[in-house]
Amino acid sequence: MNLPLPAGWTGVLLAALIAFAIGVASLLFWRWLARRSGWTEAHAIGWACVTSVAIAAGIDTWHLFYLGVVTLESPLYARIALAKIHDADYVGTRAFLEWVGALAGVVMAWVVFARPEPRAD
Repeated sequence: MNLPLPAGWTGVLLAALIAFAIGVASLLFWRWLARRSGWTEAHAIGWACVTSVAIAAGIDTWHLFYLGVVTLESPLYARIALAKIHDADYVGTRAFLEWVGALAGVVMAWVVFARPEPRAD
């Protein structure tokens, strides 16, 4: 996320909470779209997982990927790359908990809002 969050564990937990809310909203949107389009519940869950992770954890995941792929040949390049990252000390923890929060939000919304299908007996 590209929000001005506090640094440290407070920012990590706040980012995870926001990711959880994005996961819930994403599943509700995709379930609505799936019902209108005639898709299965599995399509809605799958697309909700993909979009919620992309929205909630996309930027921090990109920063981790970029730091792992780009060769930081000098301390100057490393300093420039780290200056672009909000709270670079916790970027890995924040990205991980954003993934967990987004996916947990999708699962929690599915559990809470799932309606049992009528049985054909």
